[in-house]
Amino acid sequence: MSLNGGGGAEVVLADTTTAASPWANATAGQVLLNAGNNTVTFIDDWGWYFIDCIYVTPSPPPQPHKVSKKLVAPNPLPVTQALFETLLNKYGSGEIFSGQADPTGVTWLEQNVGKTPAIIGLDMIDYSPTRVEYGANSTAVEDAIEFDARGGMVAFQWHWNAPADLINNATVPWWDGIYTYGTTFNLTAALANPNGTDYGLLLHDVDAIAVELLRLQAANIPIIWRPLHEADGGWFWWGAWGPESCKTLYRLMFDRYTNYHGLHNLIWLWNSVTPSWYPGADVVDILGYDSYPAVGDHGPVDAQYQDLIALGLDEKMVTLPEVGNIPDPTLLKLYHADWSYFVTWDQDYITTDTYNNLTFKKAVYDDPTVLKLTDLGDWKGTATVSHTASIPSTTVTQTLSSSSSDMLSSTVASASKSISSSATLS
Repeated sequence: MSLNGGGGAEVVLADTTTAASPWANATAGQVLLNAGNNTVTFIDDWGWYFIDCIYVTPSPPPQPHKVSKKLVAPNPLPVTQALFETLLNKYGSGEIFSGQADPTGVTWLEQNVGKTPAIIGLDMIDYSPTRVEYGANSTAVEDAIEFDARGGMVAFQWHWNAPADLINNATVPWWDGIYTYGTTFNLTAALANPNGTDYGLLLHDVDAIAVELLRLQAANIPIIWRPLHEADGGWFWWGAWGPESCKTLYRLMFDRYTNYHGLHNLIWLWNSVTPSWYPGADVVDILGYDSYPAVGDHGPVDAQYQDLIALGLDEKMVTLPEVGNIPDPTLLKLYHADWSYFVTWDQDYITTDTYNNLTFKKAVYDDPTVLKLTDLGDWKGTATVSHTASIPSTTVTQTLSSSSSDMLSSTVASASKSISSSATLS
């Protein structure tokens, strides 16, 4: 959805229509309308739909957030608590922490924009045992230690190569094992048999990554931990078997890391806006949405912001753990979209002008409300390790198997047939 030819929001038209009730409503979030005429344009992505009408109603003023300082995992390290409170102290202030995926992206920013982001986004992907088996190696832990030494914050996701049953042929190689099409591993069946081989392989992989997380804990480095991300999209194998299996796996990992491995350096981030996929407030510290809108759209990602606020009852911080297009800081403030931080994806998303041109990137990083590494100060303070952090001695092996500037909410009625349409609002 585009407003007045500019950025807008992604609108998901869920097929909830029936023969008896052929129209359904879809929420499109908030739009900032100018005085007079405004044009809202709907551009089809995929699927088929009709737009019948648009409803607009005044949006209530934002309420103070209700996020507690208490983390969901017991006995966090002092530095873990310090990281969370540093994020929380700025949450809702109109400021946003900047982030960049991969050290090469950070270096590019430093060389071309002249600024260093506050957060580095890293990946445990090549520590996955079925990638190590084929010769993959990673320096992500070392990269985290280096960025932490500079005073930065560290976030990790894990593109988990499936524990077994990789397709691994000429057209679908082993490194595609993160995707649904890259493996036949049956998550639901594995979880249903805790004494089975596949369940053991799940634990084996989870334990392999715990070794790396324990290295970071031993170095007194807290991590924003984002496992099983984008599960509701279905393109990764951990989301291919539906929400119940994915939530069970998430909770299994949470218990294993918290109670078995004694990891106290993790802030747990759940990365989905869909309520049926939410594993629960008791195992989630932060909620996130990965934003990849159309090229040229630097909008505030407001619809998903509102969805996450509702999902967490405004008791969880909300973030943008991955963005293709960096949201415009000015629009974030106008829409009161209080995203805690953004992490721009790597390669073309940061090093070319395709998604974020150089002038825009410089403007973002020059904005005083976009917090950079230099704005962090000594956020760890005097926090020190208060838990014994040790790396397991076991060897991990793998066997393969409408007045001016009024904020309004809009709701779109949808049905089934593809068109591109626009509506003029007065």
